[in-house]
Amino acid sequence: MTRWLAISNRENSDVVIKKHIWGVPRRSINAINRVQLGDTILIYVGQKIVDKEVLPPAITGSFEVTSKMHENSSRIFISPAKLGDELFPLRIKLRPVKIFDPPVEFKPLIPDMKFITNKKMWSGHIRGQAMREIPEEDYQRIMEAGQGEGQ
Repeated sequence: MTRWLAISNRENSDVVIKKHIWGVPRRSINAINRVQLGDTILIYVGQKIVDKEVLPPAITGSFEVTSKMHENSSRIFISPAKLGDELFPLRIKLRPVKIFDPPVEFKPLIPDMKFITNKKMWSGHIRGQAMREIPEEDYQRIMEAGQGEGQ
């Protein structure tokens, strides 16, 4: 079983939580093709400013993969401005394992994350990717940080 970090925004994280679907652009076909039934995906959302309040980078939930990759061009995800009219058509179905409410803040976890080798420039390990594999111990550390939160 592989553990994945899926890089998203808060709006699309809400779509994942409500519809139990994860989607990526066509350019990310190599990554999503590696995902197998039973793998686990953590949804990472970046920092966002809402009404002068800074929402920090966070993990919003953990999901088990329940389908193979399929293509669907229905418009359910919100495309960030930098991605134009992206539909994220390469999709997998998910089953919630744990929804973190409130989300688990990511920055305090960085010193313990094995996949982040450059702790000062940590965003480089995430930026520009739809998803990436992470070590089991990183997955467990994030899940421990979310103990007692959410459903």
